[in-house]
Parts: sequence; structure tokens; C-alpha cells
Amino acid sequence: MSTLFIVGTPIGNLEDVTLRALRVLKEVDVILCEDTRVAQKLLAKYEIEAKQLATYNEQESGVTASKIIGWLEEGKSVALVSDAGTPGISDPGSLLVEKVREHFKSENDKVGPCKIEAVPGPSALTTALSIAGVPVHDFVFLGFLPHKKGRETLFKEIAGSERTMVFYESPHRILKALESLQKFAPNKKVTIARELTKIHEQIISDSAEELLTYFETNPDKVRGEFVVITY
Repeated sequence: MSTLFIVGTPIGNLEDVTLRALRVLKEVDVILCEDTRVAQKLLAKYEIEAKQLATYNEQESGVTASKIIGWLEEGKSVALVSDAGTPGISDPGSLLVEKVREHFKSENDKVGPCKIEAVPGPSALTTALSIAGVPVHDFVFLGFLPHKKGRETLFKEIAGSERTMVFYESPHRILKALESLQKFAPNKKVTIARELTKIHEQIISDSAEELLTYFETNPDKVRGEFVVITY
């Protein structure tokens, strides 16, 4: 039986990888990734020589889902990794899993001659929540917010929610996100986690207004990927 492994990889610190993940990456026939240059850093550290390293991308030059399904039909084992964290979480890897599951679908919704197996690992979402000191018994994860359409609606939803709300943001849009939180949710407490597991990891909490001022006056801190938590 062929297997598609969904492998969690480090979000920053390369030591945050499981023994099982390393074993799988050594054993599979193909490793699919977002960017081969990023994947090579992890593989080089652990002296893993991939039999085949490929970029998965449906829209641009890269391996398509149909090609991957072909490999699985041939009985090959394939590992999917993202640049950081767990594939499928705010990541196009979920589309590949959907297509593979649909292609090999059999009775009782089981994947027939192909097995899809999770190899759990790091996630920026759970990493941030674990050290933020916020209520996490009930939270809503919004992933990356849309750039335009529906963005204001989501900030209004965040403002009106009694649950802890979490979303990802890039360094190019974090100031705009804080401006929106200041406008729509001025009374919410905001926690920002950035550069998680890296040397310059930072967790900072305050009102959106205070955080906006902080990042505007400290532009050197507007780097890395951001996890934004409101409650």
C-alpha cells in the first residue's frame, strides 16, 4: 500500500522535529515541499538524502496533484512538508489531501490502495497559545485574514466575539491589522507572538493602540510571521 505522509516540521528551531518525522523523511520515495531551499536546510542538518525532492504547486511551476496521485498509484511513498509547521494549517497542503482522498475513495469513505498518515509536529497556532497566558478552553482560529474582501467583516466579528480569536499575519500587514483592531475592538486585549522558537522570539500583550505605537516606534521588530490573539 502506498502512503502519503503529512509531516510536521519545525517552525523555526530545527531541533523541534520528531524522531518519527526524521525516520519517515529518510524512508520515503518523494518529499514534497513548498520551497526546496527551505526543506534542504532541515534535511542537511540531519544528513537526509531525499530520493526525490519536489515542489508541490498547482498554480505555478511545480508538481501537480495528478502527478502525485500517479506516484501513489505506482506504490511510492510520499511525504508532504510545509516550509514551517504542520501542512494543511493555513497551507495549500489541505487541497492535496482532499484530492488524494477523493481519488482513492472506496466504500465506507476509506482511502483504498493509498493510506494517508499524519506525522504530528509543531504548529505556530498551538505554540503561541501555549505561552500566551490567554483563555484557550474555547477559541476560534481564522488563519490568514483576506487582504481585501471580507476583511472588515472579520474584524467586526473579532470585536463582537466572547471567544479567544487567533489569526496569522505577515510583517507587511501587521500594522494595518492593529489599526483595524484599534478601530473595531479598542477594548480587546491583544497578544502578539512572533519569531516563535527562534532567537528573537517575542510575546507582547497590550491594547491594539499600545501595540500599534510600539511597532511603529520599533520598526526592527516588524519581522517574521505573527500570531495575533485577541480576547
